Amino acid sequence: MRRILPWMSGVLLLAAPAIITSQTNGNAVATQNADQARAALNAMVQALGGQAWLDMKNSERDGHVAAFFHGNPDLGTESFFDYHQWPDHDRIEFTKHKDDVLFYIGNQGWEVTYRGKKALPSKDLNEFLRDRAHSIETAVKVWMKDPRTILIYEGPRMVERHLGIQVSLVAANNDALTIVMDNDTHLPLRREYQYRDPVYHDLDTETEEYDDYHTVDGFPTAFTLTRIKNGETTQQLYLVRVRYNQDLPANFWDADAAARKIKR
Repeated sequence: MRRILPWMSGVLLLAAPAIITSQTNGNAVATQNADQARAALNAMVQALGGQAWLDMKNSERDGHVAAFFHGNPDLGTESFFDYHQWPDHDRIEFTKHKDDVLFYIGNQGWEVTYRGKKALPSKDLNEFLRDRAHSIETAVKVWMKDPRTILIYEGPRMVERHLGIQVSLVAANNDALTIVMDNDTHLPLRREYQYRDPVYHDLDTETEEYDDYHTVDGFPTAFTLTRIKNGETTQQLYLVRVRYNQDLPANFWDADAAARKIKR
């Protein structure tokens, strides 16, 4: 044994430089890949409007939503008016009379109708908060700013008939979000994330695709959004009007004020 140990020590000493070189090369490749991913995401931000997009005060989207069941569309559509103010204020009004209103403020949610104000079911609230936490805006303003987030450049992908570039972001808690942006315009084509179903504990995949871009107030905006769960279309949103940086009433985010306003 004493004769073998010196020989093995020599082998380890000879192998050490090769191991260190391999690790160094691997780190360099990972750094280069992360730089590619960050460059692609920065190009997407610039395409969306750059600093003006980052500083946006609020947005309003008016349109129609069509529901799907097992990939097949239900009859008819419903009007909606969607308002968002970064980071955690959302208000969605339904019907042309705007008498069914959902509020998502911070981590709380309410529905306001002519019957008054009531807390949203936890399932509905959690679904919305989870989706907001995986939005492209959150990815850029939160995930990318966290030095612990891992950025991965994954190369070309096709979304419908568009050639895109795919990038994934992996947060410190191993939560992940994938974004595909157009190869030419750098505008988002798709975002996707996965989560464990709280009841059945299987892995679900939520996807949102963006199409039919128009420039509004200097901001390229997708006027058709398709939501997909586990490969099946669940909703399509068709926008008819979009506005940015509006002066909203002082009590606009007050659910109690909305409840008083809606006629009983």
